[in-house]
Amino acid sequence: MPGPKVYDNAKFGLNVKKRKNADVDMHLQSLWWGDKSGINQRGIVQYTLSPFRQRPVHHMVRHWMFNGYRRLSKQVPYWIVPFAIGYGTYTWANNQYAWQMSKAGHLASGGHH
Repeated sequence: MPGPKVYDNAKFGLNVKKRKNADVDMHLQSLWWGDKSGINQRGIVQYTLSPFRQRPVHHMVRHWMFNGYRRLSKQVPYWIVPFAIGYGTYTWANNQYAWQMSKAGHLASGGHH
């Protein structure tokens, strides 16, 4: 397994001059995403919520039955018309194809069966 990712500051256009303390420069070059052992950063705030307070599925089914039905019923006019047009076109095309492939369809178009 490869070691930690090492960044060279010169490649990223960072003008870090060599300091007297070489450990600081090496530390700046070996930072990786999420590495918390780097330089102390200011202005980063993390908020957490106790897992006992989250209750992610509390009343999920009961609330969906009423709220979900209300939300879905408001969307019916927007999807029922395109669905009906598409289904009507599909059934008409299947019936038309079946008739054209039948003996009566071949005879009506002047062809032979």
